[in-house]
Amino acid sequence: MYEFRLGVQDLAETSFGMSPLFELVFSLRPRLFPAKHPEHLPWVRETAAAYARLDTELLDVLHAPHGWIPDFLTPRPTGIGAGIADDLAVLRRTPPDVVRHDIAAAYRHVPVPPVLGGDPAALLDRIRTAFEAYWDACVEPYWTRMQAVLEADLVHRARRLTLGGAAALFAELDDRITWTPGLVRLAVPSGLAPERAVDVAGRGLVLVPCLFVRGAITMIDEQGPPPLICYPARGRGAIWEHTVPAGPAALAGIVGARRAELLVMLAAPASTTEIARRLGVTPGAVSHHLTALHAGGLLNRTRAGRSVLYMRSPLGDRLVR
Repeated sequence: MYEFRLGVQDLAETSFGMSPLFELVFSLRPRLFPAKHPEHLPWVRETAAAYARLDTELLDVLHAPHGWIPDFLTPRPTGIGAGIADDLAVLRRTPPDVVRHDIAAAYRHVPVPPVLGGDPAALLDRIRTAFEAYWDACVEPYWTRMQAVLEADLVHRARRLTLGGAAALFAELDDRITWTPGLVRLAVPSGLAPERAVDVAGRGLVLVPCLFVRGAITMIDEQGPPPLICYPARGRGAIWEHTVPAGPAALAGIVGARRAELLVMLAAPASTTEIARRLGVTPGAVSHHLTALHAGGLLNRTRAGRSVLYMRSPLGDRLVR
């Protein structure tokens, strides 16, 4: 159990982040521990051939058998606008002593794989090269979809914070997280970490959504940057759906077949262009249906950069179920 003690200044300083490198690093988990990440297996299978051509000798050991990773692989996001090249540049500047320390910490209960030994500078170069190739082959082709889910999550969380305050925000981040005034508690699986109280000391928290974590995790530096909590992104469970199930007959009878199909599809956020692509129609053919469903309160609509994303509202969820 981690306990984060928050003052008024900490709440004011709490912010959100997003990191392409976080997604890249944590996306290795479904390949290494597939039974724990069944929702991502369609993507794992779809990219398996491309992954097999990469530096798997290295990529397959960056997560220790119990799931820990060297902390230097996930440098703190500086906001929500950084690209993968920015993140990899930060990674490459990791001091050699930090590389050695973090690898030893991640593998403290098991032997360190030989590929992670040797000169830290050479290892960093190899990691960067492997990550660039992995990004190009397995992540970047899907990044627009991933980014849409992450950005929609951030919009939703910001709205919850604005309308309901910290209690509303932390209440639905993850089942591992609980909130009482002035205190955020993060439960971790038994044996993975000792009880720890963290005085945030005016630094605030950084909250980062992630598609490839099963539950909230944290990164803490007592004297350095703000503590970070990485939590499962809203809508991640439906991100790899390629086919659209037919709308339930009863629902189609209420809103029509096409609108029922859209409601079933939009468990995860998507733009008009993405929706049209999945359905094999033009954006104009679905636009008026989306507008009507939004006007009826069955879809939420948010702007993410230059795109407008649609996702089922709580009312839409109840109607589909």
